[in-house]
Amino acid sequence: MSGRPLDVLEESLAEPVTVHLKDGDSFYGTLAGYDQHMNVVLEAAEASAELLGELDVVEVDNTTIIRGDNVVSVSL
Repeated sequence: MSGRPLDVLEESLAEPVTVHLKDGDSFYGTLAGYDQHMNVVLEAAEASAELLGELDVVEVDNTTIIRGDNVVSVSL
């Protein structure tokens, strides 16, 4: 696997990933797409937010688009 971020995303297409956002939320789903701005598209995504130390998981629409400037990290 290459160390360049877009190469890592390319190799992670169709794989389950977790996208961590600046506000502390995370989304878990299958990476369906991305662009050069690190905007990401997740299929069958679940959103999670940490509230008072408890993990709250909420299902969202089948497709979720996340703007790249909100993304802190993407992990497998």
